[in-house]
Amino acid sequence: MHVDVKKLGRIPDGGGWRSLGRQQVKKTHPGVGYSFIHSALDDRSRVVYSEILDDERKETAAGFWQRANAYYESLGITVDRVLTDNGPCYRSRVFQDALGVHVKHKCTRPYRPQTNGKIERFHRTLSTEWAYAHHFDSDTARADTYQAWIHDYNHHRRHTALAGHSPIDRVHNLHGKNT
Repeated sequence: MHVDVKKLGRIPDGGGWRSLGRQQVKKTHPGVGYSFIHSALDDRSRVVYSEILDDERKETAAGFWQRANAYYESLGITVDRVLTDNGPCYRSRVFQDALGVHVKHKCTRPYRPQTNGKIERFHRTLSTEWAYAHHFDSDTARADTYQAWIHDYNHHRRHTALAGHSPIDRVHNLHGKNT
């Protein structure tokens, strides 16, 4: 399981700099902050569980992991190992406790994001196909479309790495697939 956080600039009400221009946004909406997209990606199937949260603190990361693990369990996926970067939220005791004793935690080498390349590629796809693909009038408008995009990514988007299948097609024993 690959786990990571993507920091994404919030869109001010009325639109961001991509649609209004940098100078206009600097004058009217200085410093609107960031959203943090926490994502977990199954190494084999590429099924993603993801949430937009307000920060990347250790308690937030631990809570996210517990919800992500419950989602994967509902699909019949058992997590044995988790690969993260060396962020402080992942090195914390709170996150280690959330993983439990049966999940082995491995960290990437510092400054080697390619080690966690599958989730990094997901973040690139997320940026091009969702976050910056359309004009959004506010951060709330963008966030409202996120779970629908995740559903499309998991259930309908064909992946060349999966020989043209969607990630959910790679999950075994999903609701009677293998009876």
